[in-house]
Amino acid sequence: MTGVGMDFIAFDLETTGTVAGVDQIVEIGAVRYINGQAEGTYSTLVNPRRSMPAGATRVNGITDEMLVGKPHVEDLLESFTEFCEELPLVAHNAPFDTQFLKADIIRHEISGPRGLVLDTLPIARKVFPGLANYKLGTLVQHLDIPSGQFHRAEEDASYCGALLLEIIKKIFNPGEPVQVDNLVALTGKPEYRFPIIERREKQLELGLF
Repeated sequence: MTGVGMDFIAFDLETTGTVAGVDQIVEIGAVRYINGQAEGTYSTLVNPRRSMPAGATRVNGITDEMLVGKPHVEDLLESFTEFCEELPLVAHNAPFDTQFLKADIIRHEISGPRGLVLDTLPIARKVFPGLANYKLGTLVQHLDIPSGQFHRAEEDASYCGALLLEIIKKIFNPGEPVQVDNLVALTGKPEYRFPIIERREKQLELGLF
């Protein structure tokens, strides 16, 4: 992987609130980047089996009516994992998104994406110091990234992907290999990956119970 030619998945979630395991995912959006170019998207609303709180709707504009008949998260985890393959995953304020996915991965015993997760929030703080704040919208405006709607999953995923490409251009020379370990180090946190779940049925087949 050289220059901005990194392969990765940028992703974002919209939820009913802020507490993983209590609140639920209502939208998953992701953009696959191959050689630094957007090559595919994954976008779906998710039926959370509960009403949308008014506060959440004010943030993301997602209403109960929009979620009627949409698939449940356990019906989407496998297809989302297949879309991500084993590529690195990138999110802005990644712990928020990863805690929701992890809760559902464990609850439904379905393995999630296998790539390591990068958080553009702490990286941006180091690479672009001195900003008033490091909200995704602030960074998008500062870097002149073309934008429209915010707080919908696919759009925010695309902004996060564009942000990572700007970070790469800032810290790596043209043609220089992108060292993912260097990006992980800039987060200031250990490498994170989703748990690998072996479904109970398979464990029973293998005689592990």
